Amino acid sequence: MKKLFVLLLPLILLASCTQYAKVQKSMDYEYKYELAKAYYVQGEYSQASSLLEEVLAFMKGSAYAEESLFMLAMCYYDMGDYVTASHYLTVYFNTYPRGVYAETARFMSAKALFLDTPDPRLDQTSTIKAIGEIQVFTEYYPYSKYSEEAHAMLYELHDRLVEKEYRAAQLYYDLGNYMGNNYQSCIITAQNALNDYPYTKLREELSMLILRARYSMAKESVQEKMIDRYRDTEDEYYAFKNEFPDSKYMKEADKILRETQKALKK
Repeated sequence: MKKLFVLLLPLILLASCTQYAKVQKSMDYEYKYELAKAYYVQGEYSQASSLLEEVLAFMKGSAYAEESLFMLAMCYYDMGDYVTASHYLTVYFNTYPRGVYAETARFMSAKALFLDTPDPRLDQTSTIKAIGEIQVFTEYYPYSKYSEEAHAMLYELHDRLVEKEYRAAQLYYDLGNYMGNNYQSCIITAQNALNDYPYTKLREELSMLILRARYSMAKESVQEKMIDRYRDTEDEYYAFKNEFPDSKYMKEADKILRETQKALKK
């Protein structure tokens, strides 16, 4: 974004600590606006944002307001305060839907939320919000210069949600028959993840987990359910082998099939 302000480089010489202290007391908001841009170019985002907050409060509706709002948002973005950055970027494109920076603001708002998303082991509410913002951006600007990056972020966020589901399915599997049929919960959780995100990079792992769960559930079943569950395991094996013939789990899958067929012969 700094490229937008390259013509302001001479102003950098004006931006010093002494001037900053003086300009804070000034009532000349046009000068504050110019100096804020100089600070922004220097990477002095804290000073720039402080001045821009004042400019916005007193110059709403002026020719300076639009750029000041966008620049303020980018100050917070460059400082790593992505939640505040997204807030101001949202204010910008809602206030100036046809503004000079409208497309960039909508994209950067989504990207700020993307950068604020947590580890897959944590609550994913913010991840879901970021996905929504990115999807809205791609709908507004399907041919944007940011499209490729937007879709890449979207796929990564989907994978985070899938990873959380994979961890949950694995936990159910590890619990086994403790206080209920956790194998069935493992299968349902993994299948839902595959249905919701069919192109996930964890597809092979989820599919293998389902096969393991079916086999373990059959092996630990009561007698009257055992045959049907072993048959389900056999079907699951062939589905897995058909989709992943060269899987790194094929040796384990083949062993499951042999044990399953041996049980069915009994």
